[in-house]
Amino acid sequence: MPIPDFQSLMLPIMKIAGDGAEHRGHELRQRIGEQLGLTEEERKQLLPSGSQPVFTNRIAWARSHLTMAGLLEKTGKGRFRITQRGKEALSSNPSTINMQFLLQFPEYAEARSRSKTDPLVEIPADAPASDTISPQERMELAFRELNTSLITDLRGKLATIDPFRFEQLVLDLLVKMGYGGSKKEAAQVTQRTGDQGIDGVINEDRLGLDVIYVQAKRWKHNVGRPEIQNFVGALAGKKAGKGIFITTSEFHGNAREYVAGLHEKIVLIDGRRLAELMIEHDIGVTPEQPYVIKKIDSDYFDEG
Repeated sequence: MPIPDFQSLMLPIMKIAGDGAEHRGHELRQRIGEQLGLTEEERKQLLPSGSQPVFTNRIAWARSHLTMAGLLEKTGKGRFRITQRGKEALSSNPSTINMQFLLQFPEYAEARSRSKTDPLVEIPADAPASDTISPQERMELAFRELNTSLITDLRGKLATIDPFRFEQLVLDLLVKMGYGGSKKEAAQVTQRTGDQGIDGVINEDRLGLDVIYVQAKRWKHNVGRPEIQNFVGALAGKKAGKGIFITTSEFHGNAREYVAGLHEKIVLIDGRRLAELMIEHDIGVTPEQPYVIKKIDSDYFDEG
């Protein structure tokens, strides 16, 4: 089943906490996961950034809002219990507890009022629970959307870049990824070979224990099996077993199928993957506005 949004998890959390005992986060996740019938795979589903499971993140945000409203209180690192206010709220047998419900409590209403200037945090009080996600998920989805737009822009730039500059870009990227050592060392071994199907060769490691042959094509049309066969033939002439074929366009399915059945190790990098690698290794892009998400350092407050 789909993982409930963080507002839908508030009531289940309160019902578990309703026994008045101290509870731990991992216990809460286990019990609610069982109540909802979530599979192990669903519980391990990660946020877009891969930093945390979605289920863990949504429970944490639900607890945060309940604590902000004074219905729960922290009793230690990863531990909490229901408050008297929480017991009274639960005794009214609410059909749901969500952000609208929590606005009746002054501390929560004030905190929400202060957050209205931040569009990434603010969620309309009357928004349907099924349409809400945690603030962290909103930020990660916005980040992914910005990256998707950046990939599109990069691919447009790659399609018009000077061919020689494109070769330098590929060299910069490979060096940043750890191939060839320094730019100077890599430049000494990356050269036009004059062989059909090969644009250059670069050391796989700084000591030059093995080499990788590179084909870099700034093409508009897709690369098919014939072009890859020519590249493989050139590798065979060099008695080489490793190669990278980079293009600003795409690869036909027959090209990928052909590579999958080869004994040689050939890596195909299309325009989208090339743009992703450039972003990952800061080639041709620059940070515009960093955001640092912070959380409470419980160890600091637990120190004597």
